Amino acid sequence: MRGTRIDQRRRRHARVRKGVFGEAGRPRLAVYRSNRYIYAQIIDDQSGRTVAAASSQEADLRDRKLSVDTATEVGKLIASRAKAAGVDTVVFDRGGFAYHGRLKALADAARESGLDF
Repeated sequence: MRGTRIDQRRRRHARVRKGVFGEAGRPRLAVYRSNRYIYAQIIDDQSGRTVAAASSQEADLRDRKLSVDTATEVGKLIASRAKAAGVDTVVFDRGGFAYHGRLKALADAARESGLDF
């Protein structure tokens, strides 16, 4: 039995996380996408600390419907907050989600805003 879609995503995420580890010099950019919102965190796994975070639940993005444009705004926001925290390079953790659509838009916007991964 393959399990539910959530179980399948969790298994994919576990496979991705085997090879992805955020360090102080290169933290992990973790992305989670729900049906209504998209979240991004920059995490230092060595210290277990979130360096920067952004989501579509923030005041200026909350009223917008989740779309590629909204994900692009979140990508720009997380990149600017990472720069403010002194982070230039990250390792990307797609969270078991397919790399296309909103997830790809967030990643591309973060790259264009200066994050290197």
